[in-house]
Amino acid sequence: MNSQKAGNTLNLALDATFREREASMNLNVGYEKETQRWNLIIRYFGEASELETDGIFITPLLGNYGIADIPQNRIERFAQNPAVEYIEAPKRLYFAAYEGRQVSCVNPVQNQSPYLFGKGILIACIDSGVDYTHPDFRNTDGTTRILRLWDQTIPGNPPKGYRIGSEYTQEQIDRALEADTVSEREALVPNRDTSGHGTAVLGIAAGNGRESEGTERGVAPESSLLVVKLGIPDPDGFPRTTELMQGVDYAIRTAQELQMPVVINLSFGNSYGSHDGRSLVETYLNQAVGYGRVTLCVGTGNEGNQAGHAAGRVRQGENYEVELGIGPYEPAMNLQIWKNYQDQMELSLVHPDGTVFGPLEQILGTQRYRHAGTELLIYYGKPSPYSTSQEIYIDFLPIESYIDSGIWRIRLIPRRILQGEFSMWLPGGKTVGEATRFYRPTPETTLTIPSTALSAISVAAYDSRRQSYADFSGRGYTRLPLQIKPDLAAAGVDIQTTRVGGGYQTVTGTSFATPFVSGAAALLMEWGIVRGNDPYLYGEKVKSYLINGARQLEGEREWPNERVGWGEDVIIRLH
Repeated sequence: MNSQKAGNTLNLALDATFREREASMNLNVGYEKETQRWNLIIRYFGEASELETDGIFITPLLGNYGIADIPQNRIERFAQNPAVEYIEAPKRLYFAAYEGRQVSCVNPVQNQSPYLFGKGILIACIDSGVDYTHPDFRNTDGTTRILRLWDQTIPGNPPKGYRIGSEYTQEQIDRALEADTVSEREALVPNRDTSGHGTAVLGIAAGNGRESEGTERGVAPESSLLVVKLGIPDPDGFPRTTELMQGVDYAIRTAQELQMPVVINLSFGNSYGSHDGRSLVETYLNQAVGYGRVTLCVGTGNEGNQAGHAAGRVRQGENYEVELGIGPYEPAMNLQIWKNYQDQMELSLVHPDGTVFGPLEQILGTQRYRHAGTELLIYYGKPSPYSTSQEIYIDFLPIESYIDSGIWRIRLIPRRILQGEFSMWLPGGKTVGEATRFYRPTPETTLTIPSTALSAISVAAYDSRRQSYADFSGRGYTRLPLQIKPDLAAAGVDIQTTRVGGGYQTVTGTSFATPFVSGAAALLMEWGIVRGNDPYLYGEKVKSYLINGARQLEGEREWPNERVGWGEDVIIRLH
């Protein structure tokens, strides 16, 4: 398919063979093989119900966005519908936990002030679920603090207006907590946090420290809780941006139903996209948070030291070459190249054995090259209605088991250059081996999507013991146009927090810096909205207050900067 209403990976996926899609890391994301149906992100005009024909089902979201459940053989015709504005395939999400540095910790919230606890504020943790039996998420009488729990991986009883998962109320969770045995409890509310990530995140933002007699409490220990477990019923599945958007939508609508201000915490992301804040996911988040008293906090990811980004500037008359190492035993890999559409340049790839592919044709559609043990699947995109950027997407697929390892070179050959800037990204989330990397990486603009959304409070990590930037933390700024991201930094190294099964653990990553800021936002919103000091203290206003109070870290010379934004979130130290 070559529809300019559709994103590049969707167009390429529908042109690819079944074997190519199965081998690719990206092209089958959103596709259900058993039913031959896709879950796609759409933006549309009019009523969603008018699009539901020919076996197509739409889950409408705020702002005329939606999730389309659609047979593969109906997509091209669906894209031709004048009411459909744009379509994107979903992207895989990765939790931003950093597993390389887990040693003894300090209590991250021991200096919390006694007069703001987040009371009357709803904190929504959209993540891997939660251990709802943990004492830190229960009141002193043993009842739950969780008002709603939506497990997207358990089919059967979805919330009203949605088509996936099962919703559990506060009353149902309380009945499960009263059960005599584990099997009886899980029969009532079978939600499990198998990775422990969501449990750890929520403990930092809002744990009440009940198991530790208050010693290990989170930033907003009296807030009310809403939990969304992202995912699909397939036990080998993974969360995608389609589930993320529905989770955010659910949190906002539930907060409106409960008539409560809400802070939404997102501690995950991905590296696929132009990093300019203009994908459907990012523009949806920008619009959705305007539908109520909402503050959105998003981590910048852990790609800062992964050598997965290269950037530069091509000048007229000078070829530019980027060296990419591909390690042994890589089953597949992909590369995104983003540039200004107005810059005309040819692209060649040089195989480790010296064979040159290209110059590639600058045509809309799929191109294929095969050599040695690797097939290259290439798609030249066009600008979308929301961005002037052009993507060249390259999938490295194995002809047998693994793609060819060694030093590949990407050669950019200028023809007509107006600006010349470009960026390249490899897959994030540690989905490729350590030897697969750019040899001259650019650590800037390694923040993950959706922390690039303009409306988000984007949170980097620093080491609170050393008072310095944590080198794994994703850096800004956004790609053209430059936006200051991250906004703030919070402690993200060796943090003590709640653990599945009870007790506490030490964790590291921007995943665990973000809930500090979510908790801080809840404290500000309690002071402003609940206590009547400022009924408009939410969203961008909360961001402004936090930036205004940010403390500059030692060793940083310029403010704001690409590593920690405007500085440390001071409210964490004061409360």
